[in-house]
Amino acid sequence: MERRLAAILAADVAGYSRLMGADEEGTLAQFKTHRRELVDPKISEYAGRIVKTTGDGMLVEFASVVDAMRCAIEVQKGMAERNALVPEYKRIEFRIGIHQGDIISDAGDTFGDAVNVAARLEALSIPGGICVSSRAQEDALGKLDVAFEDMGDRQLKNISKAVRAYRIELTGVSPQFARQHLALPDKPSIAVLPFANMSRDAEQEYFADGVSEDIITAISKLHWFFVIARNSSFVYKGKTVDVKQIGSELGVRYVLEGSVRKSGERVRITAQLIDASNGNHIWADRYDGDLSDVFALQDRITNSVVAAIEPHLLEAESVRSQHRTPNDVRAWDLLMQASFLFWRLNKTDGDAAISILRRATQLYPDYAPAHSMLAFAILLLGYLGYVDVQANEAAALAARAAELDRNDPWAYVALGFAAFAERHTDESIAHFQRALNLNPNFAAAHGYLGWTLSFDGQSDKAIVHSQTAIRMSPHDPQQVIFHGGLAAAHYLAGSYDEAINSALSVLRFRPTFNGARRLLVAALAQAGRLDEAQRELERLRNFQPDISLAWIEKNVPYTPGPMKSYLEGWRKVGLK
Repeated sequence: MERRLAAILAADVAGYSRLMGADEEGTLAQFKTHRRELVDPKISEYAGRIVKTTGDGMLVEFASVVDAMRCAIEVQKGMAERNALVPEYKRIEFRIGIHQGDIISDAGDTFGDAVNVAARLEALSIPGGICVSSRAQEDALGKLDVAFEDMGDRQLKNISKAVRAYRIELTGVSPQFARQHLALPDKPSIAVLPFANMSRDAEQEYFADGVSEDIITAISKLHWFFVIARNSSFVYKGKTVDVKQIGSELGVRYVLEGSVRKSGERVRITAQLIDASNGNHIWADRYDGDLSDVFALQDRITNSVVAAIEPHLLEAESVRSQHRTPNDVRAWDLLMQASFLFWRLNKTDGDAAISILRRATQLYPDYAPAHSMLAFAILLLGYLGYVDVQANEAAALAARAAELDRNDPWAYVALGFAAFAERHTDESIAHFQRALNLNPNFAAAHGYLGWTLSFDGQSDKAIVHSQTAIRMSPHDPQQVIFHGGLAAAHYLAGSYDEAINSALSVLRFRPTFNGARRLLVAALAQAGRLDEAQRELERLRNFQPDISLAWIEKNVPYTPGPMKSYLEGWRKVGLK
């Protein structure tokens, strides 16, 4: 046995079991990528030694407590950047604890109170944060550009004496990633938060979400409003967040929030409209009805919102729900159950959502939204690698949806996606544009149109639509599409640095997304950063060992002119 003084860093992933339960393969892939590309290199840079690892954490020894803290700070800042575009429920966030003291080293393992204290401090840390002992804080004080928040004396489990703990306040980044603050648009702007489920039955959560989704859709169709997309406003689901903060982070003037109570066949919906600039309540109301009245109740809320914000515009354009004449509310109910699962974007929930949607199309063959959502679910989950892509089936379902309801924008997004999968670029662009004509606030339609335009070499238009999608839904899980289209558009416009930044944004969101890494390799090569391009090519080969010029020409859907430009980058990096 050997005794020595050392700084011990203990780290683990907050909520790892929940993340693995939701998406086992995706979580494991992201965790390995973060370790390979950020965590392990930082440990080596500051002369740390990994003593042991667990499934979701590690114990690291440093000779210097200053080096231990520098390593921890850079890891947490790096993770905050990587999580910038990731929905909160999918983020991998480390908690870190650091202590300095006497340790015992035996057969390559490390023991002692210093190890135990570091592990207990890590448990005190918030996700994305760093908690250190007073001994570590005293030795590092004045040597690091950080502030320490005194947490007081803490009685740690299985530690005989109380330990004074400090939280490191990271310069330039909150321990829990602070989202960017966005400017207000030049038209009335609103975010509809997910309505709270006040029913005693937790399984009715999807019903409350469905009420919110329909109100978002109804307001979105009004050309003179700017509406935040569902996938970004739903980031705040279940969170206690100040309305002013939400307005600042989403860049909106108004916030609508409320609750839903469903008991048997009776429904009660409460809603309140808030001016996010000052927190003042504009109006609040309560709506009661039978289950069959749910669409009429949603319309009444929508009209109240519009009347309160822009009363003179209410007469200019009618406000109607997307569900105008469903004979059976159960069709909508199935659709909301599927939506509740689908937007988690993982294989297990995706399979369950598709199963529910197939049932809905069988039971209600004339219900357009079930057909369009099933088509879109098959295409997006297939593109992300969770299900086998059935482009022909999806195209038929989308065509049926458009036949049933010519005003269903999701039908045209699905038709556009299916056409793009078959490389029918002009047809794809026309369908996405039709969806935007029906709903100008449709973030997904802007994003997919930008994506398609970029592969066709129409960079100027592609950049506008991609940036619009990102602004309308800054926290959308579809950012892999939005930023991917932006990266391709910048590349083909010759703006290689911007293309690199956009590709990196995609990889922070989805580290295993090969399409973004392929574009990153080509952009780095075109920018003259050949050493970096070679390193990224080696990383790509870990996921795609068969990469070649022939594979690219066969599988990447650029039209001929853009494909020639894309291949230039690959030839510069030496790909055959």
